Amino acid sequence: MILLRFSAFIVVASTLGAIAGPLPEPVRASAYAPVNMDEALLGQLLFYDPILSGNKNIACATCHHPKFATSDGVALGIGEGGIGLGPARRGDPDNMPPDRIPRNSPALFNLGASEFTVMFHDGRIEVDDTTRSGFRTPLDDDMLDGFASLLSAQTMFPVLSPDEMAGQELENDVSKAVRQGLITGQGGAWDILARRVAALPDYAQRFLAVYDHIDSPDQIAFTDISNAISVFVAHEWRSDTSVFDAYLRDHETAYPVDAARGMTLFYGDAGCSNCHAGPFQTDHKFHPMGAPQLGPGKAAAFETHVHDLGRNRVTGDPADTFAFRTPSLRNVMQTGPWGHAGAHSKIDEFIGDHLDPRAAADRFSAESNARKTVQLPPIEFDDWREMDDPTARDRIIQAALVRAPVILNPSDIAALVAFLKTLDDDTALDGRMGIPDAVPSGLTVGGVAD
Repeated sequence: MILLRFSAFIVVASTLGAIAGPLPEPVRASAYAPVNMDEALLGQLLFYDPILSGNKNIACATCHHPKFATSDGVALGIGEGGIGLGPARRGDPDNMPPDRIPRNSPALFNLGASEFTVMFHDGRIEVDDTTRSGFRTPLDDDMLDGFASLLSAQTMFPVLSPDEMAGQELENDVSKAVRQGLITGQGGAWDILARRVAALPDYAQRFLAVYDHIDSPDQIAFTDISNAISVFVAHEWRSDTSVFDAYLRDHETAYPVDAARGMTLFYGDAGCSNCHAGPFQTDHKFHPMGAPQLGPGKAAAFETHVHDLGRNRVTGDPADTFAFRTPSLRNVMQTGPWGHAGAHSKIDEFIGDHLDPRAAADRFSAESNARKTVQLPPIEFDDWREMDDPTARDRIIQAALVRAPVILNPSDIAALVAFLKTLDDDTALDGRMGIPDAVPSGLTVGGVAD
């Protein structure tokens, strides 16, 4: 039985009327790999265990928590140097973070589906059959041996980031190794983390039971850790049992009348499906949408700007400037704030601005009240430097004007919101396995202790 998270008058499918554009095919079971439940259970423990952070105070779940639909409930989060969880997270007075995380924490739904061949807002890791490893990442190809999937390879980055999980410069053995450029091999950052895990008897026993290639704890590698986490994520947040999924599988299924109008707009005149295509509402491509830029931007350590050039940082192609990956819209009503920098806290305002980027830039001007609605943890930072620079702001707008603005009235936007609500999936939002009561390290589950 599918439970709706909203109240609406339900009508039979025969009254929906014609959809202007073709609907996607239903999600098939073949879109997902089979799951070894023992491996998923191991991955669950690792996902919630702070043992994988340099200072042993942050878990994967800290910034990807089910309470916030696998994100963190804020525009730009705090990793290392933060205490608390979600909107209550703040800087530790004894270890204040130098910056916010530069991009909004992405949701984890359906990342185990085979069509997800590119990840992160800028797509800096992706499947690439021309490489020996099968992946293209900012790291050398010979560092990628042993990662079983792209989702597994994705886990290599947060644990190496000083701002996310590794810790700042010389705070701990992991951050010291990262600072020295020691990632793989004995004494490298990944090896340090693997040795921590292998030293815990519960983890050692589980790895020996799950993986045939491991005969002793000293053979446990970081790739084994990441492979287990990826299996858990793929299983826990598989999302294909929403109201919309039920309708795709059987057009005679009852469907909310207001959502039906939104569906018609989404796959018709509003043009949403031009980019939000396919069964998971994403074309997995990159588009400049003119989303407001706030926070520290995405810069190298030697750079002082607060730009975020998006896909251009990966490809160097001027056409990719300010282009970001089309996100899947599964459970999107629960994953706000929205945008690569999380500027929008209200979905209806995001939709309107998304379709008219010049209006978005105007709404977030220094004189507006929109900035006050942005959910940012309280740390000192000049978050609006980019939007306060007329030249920088205009570059963002001009990049997005490769497409014509779409103007919708409030009734149209309300209908689109009603449609998006039918993409909510209780099974995925609640999680199949849930949060463990304890983790083998004995540390605080999820790394959220004050």
